[in-house]
Amino acid sequence: MFGKAIVRGLLAVAMVCYAAASQADVFNMTDGQTSLRFVPVGNPGNAADTTVMTDGSTGYGSVPYRYQMGKYDVTVGQYCQFLNAVAQTDTYGLCNGGMTQSSPYQTYPTIRIAQNGSPGGYSYSVAGSYSQAANCPIYFPSWGSAARFCNWLQNGQPTGLEGNGTTETGAYTLNGATNDNALIAITRNAGAKYFIPSENEWYKAAYYDPTLNGGTGGYWTYPTKSNTVPSNILSSTGTNNVNFNANFPSSGYTDPVNHLTPVGAFANSPGPYGTYDMGGDVFQWNEASSANQYRRFRGGTWNLGSNQLASSYRTTSNENLPSYGIYYLGFRVASVPEPGSLAMTAMIALTALLCYWRKHV
Repeated sequence: MFGKAIVRGLLAVAMVCYAAASQADVFNMTDGQTSLRFVPVGNPGNAADTTVMTDGSTGYGSVPYRYQMGKYDVTVGQYCQFLNAVAQTDTYGLCNGGMTQSSPYQTYPTIRIAQNGSPGGYSYSVAGSYSQAANCPIYFPSWGSAARFCNWLQNGQPTGLEGNGTTETGAYTLNGATNDNALIAITRNAGAKYFIPSENEWYKAAYYDPTLNGGTGGYWTYPTKSNTVPSNILSSTGTNNVNFNANFPSSGYTDPVNHLTPVGAFANSPGPYGTYDMGGDVFQWNEASSANQYRRFRGGTWNLGSNQLASSYRTTSNENLPSYGIYYLGFRVASVPEPGSLAMTAMIALTALLCYWRKHV
């Protein structure tokens, strides 16, 4: 009797863990689509950078703990999975006209999300003529939408309407917050596993290199482990290449047709910890806010010049309202602890179950 109870208990633990782990579609995307991945960022307690920012501030990049940073930006394909899971009604505008490229938005006619059906029965698919549209960074998410994506990850990627346990609770307690005053007051909850990176977390992952200065650590100017302005040529072998406008303010785009490039396309231009595209493609939200009720972002974008790629670039007045998405702004997710821990728990439980079964059954 006792043995059967143990088997049932182990089986229950295994099935719960496996079910939760198997829901993580963005960590196991279909063939041809980039999965959500993280790289570890160690060296806790590193010194802050002394570089003076364009707004006159300084002292960014010191983080006293280990964490993980998204290896890539969140992609169109991953965000589409999110929409299909929670946005059948789309109460909080997770999919807006910018993502679907409906009028007047026509920035990316070859890369978009198709919203099909009617409220209560919406479904979503990657659309556009570009074969790599699914692997390009999502554009137009508001800060609130990025926070809701993180909540969805935190809650195990459930399927259901936008609300508590799906998008409104988890890493952030949103409770229907959609206006700027409400969103600017949101802070990361204790115990958050998936979240929008803080400005220091983002800055460290992009620019800090523990091997510089004889192993004492230091900061690069650009997030490609370089102090030289990158090239904007789309190359998988170049070691200092980024998607930006080399002829700004005239047109000098990396990809004049699609504008965006697939995440990780600059395969030999990673940052010090192994992140990709922390410079160029699209700016990325962080958690920092400013006195005038804006959320901040960093990283540069495909349509602006090299100045925005540099570690010193920090906006003075052109931050973005947290309720507002724009075509050159996306996000990546940071994490602690390792995302695979749940799947590992399931594997351990199943292994224990099989061992017990062989010995006692």
